[in-house]
Amino acid sequence: MFAASSSSASAAVSVARRFAAARVAAALSPSAVSRTVVSASHRTLATAAATSTHTPPSSRAASGLGDPANQHGQLKPAHATAAAPAGFGFDLTQRPVGSPDEIASPTHSSASDRPIYLDYQATTPTDPRVVQTMLPYFSTLFGNPHSRTHAYGWESEAAVDRAREQVATLIGADPKEIIFTSGATESNNLAIKGVARFYRRARGKNHIITTQTEHKCVLDSCRVLQEDGFEVTYLPVQQDGRVRLEDVEAAIRPETAIVSVMTVNNEIGVIQPIKEIGEICRKHKVHFHTDAAQAVGKIPLDVNAFNIDLMSISGHKVYGPKGIGALYVRRRPRVRLEPLISGGGQERGLRSGTVPTPLVVGLGEACKIAANEMAKDSQHVNALSQRLIQGITSRLTHVARNGSEQHTYPGCVNLSFAYVEGESLLMALKDVALSSGSACTSASLEPSYVLRALGAEDDMAHSSIRFGIGRFTTEEEVDAVADKVVDAVTRLREMSPLWEMVQEGIDLKTIEWSGH
Repeated sequence: MFAASSSSASAAVSVARRFAAARVAAALSPSAVSRTVVSASHRTLATAAATSTHTPPSSRAASGLGDPANQHGQLKPAHATAAAPAGFGFDLTQRPVGSPDEIASPTHSSASDRPIYLDYQATTPTDPRVVQTMLPYFSTLFGNPHSRTHAYGWESEAAVDRAREQVATLIGADPKEIIFTSGATESNNLAIKGVARFYRRARGKNHIITTQTEHKCVLDSCRVLQEDGFEVTYLPVQQDGRVRLEDVEAAIRPETAIVSVMTVNNEIGVIQPIKEIGEICRKHKVHFHTDAAQAVGKIPLDVNAFNIDLMSISGHKVYGPKGIGALYVRRRPRVRLEPLISGGGQERGLRSGTVPTPLVVGLGEACKIAANEMAKDSQHVNALSQRLIQGITSRLTHVARNGSEQHTYPGCVNLSFAYVEGESLLMALKDVALSSGSACTSASLEPSYVLRALGAEDDMAHSSIRFGIGRFTTEEEVDAVADKVVDAVTRLREMSPLWEMVQEGIDLKTIEWSGH
């Protein structure tokens, strides 16, 4: 009797979990599903066929979602609904507050006082389709994905599993290799500190290699480890911002635990030779980590083809929500980490804490969209990047692009305007959202450490502006910004005595300035 009861209970749980997964699919997909309902109060099983009620194709076309003619900045996602299954008291046809029916382009506003947004390296607007996918998990599908005894938990778990697969697909990984975190900063900390501490304890490895132009969270993680007794090699970069491969290989020692080199630089957009670095690390059996926050979803990445052991991902840099990220951790050959957070042992024991289902679902959807639309986004961004650069440099002299022009992500354009202070230029361009350097460090009046690592003079480093172009940027916005930049630089230079001297043919480097 006991065996039979146990078997029935197992069957009930199995069927209920299948129902939960199907219910999640119904909320996200227009296909009809067959739902199996568990009645916990009567401990019986009943199967009920229910058809999802979704926006018909004609309505979807009218809304602009899935319409090939729909242009960037004009997304009008349809609102998908699902019939409520019997026995759970949910009504997915009830529209949540803040439904994205009214959402158009995230960066456009009817309010005339909103600045033009060209700061896509600081953050990207959340794609309306991502918002739409997330909404049910704030209201009806609110279960804890770690609750294993009821359907609320099972349906959330199914949604998390789906998102994990979507993230993995984008980078060529196995879903089991994806660890959800709060963002790229946590992922970088976990990767570098986790690997370094584990392999020092297990194998006596106490050496780390990185570059001078990494994101602050990587550099600061390395400095913390230095204070803890680790040795860190900070590799210089060339004038174009790329690290020399021979420098990477020469720095590797028997006690090297990890090499960390970012994929795309957040200030200048330079793409590092990640594939070649991965080959070097694999040859020397050293773990290779890359901060790919600015690269995932924008350029093709394959963790296996590039021999990457750990990869950091950020949700809000790929048109997903803030507060969510991921760390890819290779399973074969296995990479071991010492966790930073103690607790319930979620995420393979590497990152304890309840997984935030709505944010995870948003990240998964953002990665799915990126995988499907990367080529289109790349073409769009590249065209606007060239248009912006041409619109500025054809009318202004003494403008320098920072970083490699050949090995770069076109959506990040860093320009220095000689004889103009970057902060003054930003103030003159108050109706354009721009940055002078990284948003994480631009509060400092010190010149960009990234540009100084490239060998830029302080005056050129101080005069740099970063233009970030993305999925929702339009030609009209780029043209307007180019006009505004040309006007502002021209006015500021007219007020500069240095510019006047240059116009008179005086070489400023030959002048001996008196001290005060």
